[in-house]
Amino acid sequence: MTDTAVDGLLVHRAKAGELAAFEELVSRYEKRVYTLARRIVGQEQDAEDVTQQAFLSALEHLDGFREEASFYTWLMRITTHAALKVIRRRKGLPTVSLEEITEPPEGYEGIPHPEIIADWRQSPEELVQRREIQELLDQALAKLDEKHRLVFLLRDVEGMSVQETATTLGLSEANVKVRLLRARLQLRELLTRELGDVARRLIPSPHSHRAR
Repeated sequence: MTDTAVDGLLVHRAKAGELAAFEELVSRYEKRVYTLARRIVGQEQDAEDVTQQAFLSALEHLDGFREEASFYTWLMRITTHAALKVIRRRKGLPTVSLEEITEPPEGYEGIPHPEIIADWRQSPEELVQRREIQELLDQALAKLDEKHRLVFLLRDVEGMSVQETATTLGLSEANVKVRLLRARLQLRELLTRELGDVARRLIPSPHSHRAR
């Protein structure tokens, strides 16, 4: 039985009032919820609070879960929104959509030109799965702009579709694609400084920037 099918059975049992079924869902996803929260908010205590709030919200709204998406995707949406609330409170921002807070100026779709280019054997999203360099990757992810980090985490790390990512963050699908490209380029450059093949490294000249 697939994970999605198991989740579906547990959700049905939990909706029927079986608390043990929901507790099993918590056990299945607690670590992944915390990891996503930690990468978004950047602080351990806040991540723990987000994790607790995410599961409480999921339990409170379980009856309204229409199962159009998987339970995991739905839970990641709840986690993301809970984490964004923490960030907004931290910055003293009102509770509005992520797009309103982070939308670039109208007509701005620029893609950053990489300062350092080097060949990799694996892509950034594949490297995310390698435990031995997890700390290095987390440091690189933390250096991304919030709007780019969120899209990368949901799309490439959590495996959401472009549509699911757009729905979760309140963005257009086109905006998600642009931010994802920017995130991948920025992350690739950051990690290249540590993981790239130095012998094959290319540092573009200033003329290459002006030629765009």
